[in-house]
Amino acid sequence: MDKSVIKFSHCNKDIYCFFVPEECPECGVSFSGRRLEDAPISIPNPFTNGHKVPCSFLVAPTEGTLLGDFDGGSDLHTGITNTKGVVYNYTKTGVRKDNIGWEKCISVPLVQPDMYNLLNQWDQYLEKFSSAEMWDPLCQKFDEEKHNCYNYTLAFINCVLAAQGKRSLSKEEFTQSFVVPRIKRASKYRMLCEEISQNYFYIVDSPLKEQDDANSE
Repeated sequence: MDKSVIKFSHCNKDIYCFFVPEECPECGVSFSGRRLEDAPISIPNPFTNGHKVPCSFLVAPTEGTLLGDFDGGSDLHTGITNTKGVVYNYTKTGVRKDNIGWEKCISVPLVQPDMYNLLNQWDQYLEKFSSAEMWDPLCQKFDEEKHNCYNYTLAFINCVLAAQGKRSLSKEEFTQSFVVPRIKRASKYRMLCEEISQNYFYIVDSPLKEQDDANSE
């Protein structure tokens, strides 16, 4: 996952790899002295170091590495970063404050850089919210269905929205709008990395090729 996935097009194929080869893996034509149909582009890595993205919502698997275990079937854990990258997350033992352990995860930025008032109060909001009785394991037990890490993070987000005079988001709204699209990108990127690691390349018909085939039918 530390390698960059590169995409380039040749002979009506989109070719994904970690480096541009000297010849086309599909047709064998040498690239020496030739121009590719399109300049190679780098596919953005959807995984990030959560401790370097302040004021963000984070998603990571409960165990293992994100690339190896983020397969759509793994249990996921969520957290919120403060302005210094400390990850506040709710567990069976209450709210934890992690300085390490979230180096490879998916993030959703929650604050724009120009929202100075919110940035100045973010850590105070997060600390006060996390100290509430409902997150104290002695007062309210962790429940995997109804009182869990996702409820904690979403409740905090809605508290911030309320402080700004904005409407709250339902679990379905937030999940479908902000979480699912990023998980899909992460799953696709994971698949690309696996295919390239095993076969050196991942090759598919380019959209233009598919469109030409459809028009000819």
